[in-house]
Amino acid sequence: MSPDQPATLAAWLRTRTDEQLGALLVARPDVARPAPSDVVGLATRLAVPVSVDRALDELDAATLQVLDAVLLSPTDGVPRTELPGLLPDVPAEAVDAAVETLSTRALLWGDEELHAPEPVRRAVRYPAGLGRRAVDLRVQLPHDLPAALADLAPDERTVLDRLAGERPVGHLPDGTSGSLSPARRLLQAGLLARIDAINVELPREIGLALRGDRPLGPPRLRPEPELSRRDPAVVDRQAAGAALELLSRVVDVLTALEEEPAGLLRSGGLGVRDQKRLAKELRIGEADVAFLVEVAHAAGLLDVGGAHRDEWLPTRSYDAWREQDLADRWATLAWGWLTSVRLLSLVGQRDVAGKAVNVLSPDVVRQTAPVLRRSALSVLAEFPAGSGLAAPELVSLLRWRTPRRADRLAPVPDLLAEAERLGIAVGGVLGRGGRGLLTGGEDDAADGMRGLLPEPVDHVLAQPDLSLIAPGPLVADLAGTLGVVADVESSGGATVYRVSDGSIRRALDAGWSATDLHDFFARSSRTPVPQALEYLIDDVARQHGRLRVGAIECYVRSDDHGLVSQVLSDRRTANAELRRLAPGVLVSGLPPEEVLSVLRAAGYAPAGESAGGAVLTRPQAPPRAAGRRPGATAGPVGPRPLAPGDVGATVREIRAGDAALAARRAEPVRQVPGVTTASTLELLSRAVRENLPVWLGYVDAQGSGSQRVVQPVSLAGGFLQGFDEGRGESRTFAVHRITSVALVEAEDATG
Repeated sequence: MSPDQPATLAAWLRTRTDEQLGALLVARPDVARPAPSDVVGLATRLAVPVSVDRALDELDAATLQVLDAVLLSPTDGVPRTELPGLLPDVPAEAVDAAVETLSTRALLWGDEELHAPEPVRRAVRYPAGLGRRAVDLRVQLPHDLPAALADLAPDERTVLDRLAGERPVGHLPDGTSGSLSPARRLLQAGLLARIDAINVELPREIGLALRGDRPLGPPRLRPEPELSRRDPAVVDRQAAGAALELLSRVVDVLTALEEEPAGLLRSGGLGVRDQKRLAKELRIGEADVAFLVEVAHAAGLLDVGGAHRDEWLPTRSYDAWREQDLADRWATLAWGWLTSVRLLSLVGQRDVAGKAVNVLSPDVVRQTAPVLRRSALSVLAEFPAGSGLAAPELVSLLRWRTPRRADRLAPVPDLLAEAERLGIAVGGVLGRGGRGLLTGGEDDAADGMRGLLPEPVDHVLAQPDLSLIAPGPLVADLAGTLGVVADVESSGGATVYRVSDGSIRRALDAGWSATDLHDFFARSSRTPVPQALEYLIDDVARQHGRLRVGAIECYVRSDDHGLVSQVLSDRRTANAELRRLAPGVLVSGLPPEEVLSVLRAAGYAPAGESAGGAVLTRPQAPPRAAGRRPGATAGPVGPRPLAPGDVGATVREIRAGDAALAARRAEPVRQVPGVTTASTLELLSRAVRENLPVWLGYVDAQGSGSQRVVQPVSLAGGFLQGFDEGRGESRTFAVHRITSVALVEAEDATG
């Protein structure tokens, strides 16, 4: 090492400019909070293993290969001018860019000679895929290694060539057979090292000998994947179609759970029985139910009812969500998915016990899921509109970008398929809404999708076969009402509803009258109301309410005594536990709600009755879960990025602390707190007159001591006015509270 070169990482950091230190803090924000006290404190944080691993995980394969070249050097430092010669197949500009990246992150330090900090060496256990040195593995290599390698049997050479590839560790085969395996023969010959009972490692010297003139392996240049190209307008239309389908299906699922909530399993999640029921009711696959339920939950529209109601219910947010326009509704779903810590693709897979993972199970939580989704989609966002990558190409590029995280990329194809179902991307190409989602969150996502989704309609088309066709998404009020008076027969761009005896009876049970229903259909349909529909309403209404149910625990009464006798003798009403009280009155020990349910299931049309004999017409409010509080979801996995203003302030604090360390080496003027000496005043006056920074020891009004670097401005009336370098602000200091003072020489202040 040149005598004028820094000897340590901390010394090298002192030579960096404020801009370079700021770039380091931006690249590794985990070391910046709270602000390091000085450069030594910064160097200490840079050596923390968790911080080192996080910084290495963000490097691409080409940059890691340059780092490997330094780590494999037999000397402590590698002259920067010699580095391109170690990587002859890598363009010089790529080597320079990698060195700049590594130096910015302090994973390498030095100017003329490049050094790797010891924590980095420990974190990269197998640089360039080579094993540890023979001396570290306690292996005695053959004296003539080339000759020993030349004499190997073909099966032995195959084993060594495989271990000389990307990973030098392998498993020993089972030794139960009579003859020795090639790996065990190599172990006996000293060409492999045993690291435990079943694993062996190839010493570095042998790996280098097998690689020949390419000790670092082939160059890891950026792959050039084949782009998928589509018409951006077509992509946007297809994405909008997927978004519209998603919105319709989510409403269907939540409406079904509103009418009949799903139970909460003891282990958490939603049971298979409820999943099958929803699939049957909505006429979709069970996997589709799982996806829609998980998306609704991620968006905060579905949650557990509470401590006293162990059921999955729509949340209070669902009511407000249905009042929003379609673009905002879609953005809520897309943002919930993007930021969710749940990997939806794990639902239905087998856990370690061989049991299938349930929908909404806590077993699918992965804290890295949001980072994985964003990193995958961010790659697609780098390409021009209409261009993207298919799943295999995307995985290949991600493996190059973050090779140390390659084992986490298995879910990427599933995530890309989910993004397509959500209307974020089409065939690996981001739509307008998807790009807005990545750049600006929910608001930009909604703006990107706005104009692509149709405006909600406020009418339906009544058909002679008692069907109602909604020619587009419906406004919230009309959709809610149709959910009561009709059943969804098919959904999509145009939803088809079916009016039946059961749906009309359901509306009458909810408090509607025949007149209300006639008015509703006449007002909501753009086509004439079919006569068959009017007859159906009148026929069902005539039967409705002839039977009355009230509370005794409850009673059933009717002026039609024959009807009462029929109900009592009907085997389908046995579960109502009815008995005759009078010729027209039956009573039961069950609550009115249960008796009403039994009678309706048996095909009767009873109406609830109040204590005064009036028909109960006020429907109960649908049950709701409280839902998660805003911001209650899991926070980001990585450290929060530094704001631009924080970077400069942190650098100033580090410089000030470093200057204070340097000032301690000088002989400060010390005094007893509360007693101002002539030496203190003389030194402060000189600092003001010559515009020199000073190091102050200071005790505040609460008795807390501190040390800081101050640029004095004025000294008058027992107070020193100056700029506090550490805090980046002007301060006033009482002279009698100063405990020590020393001049900070210019060379000490800058390090």
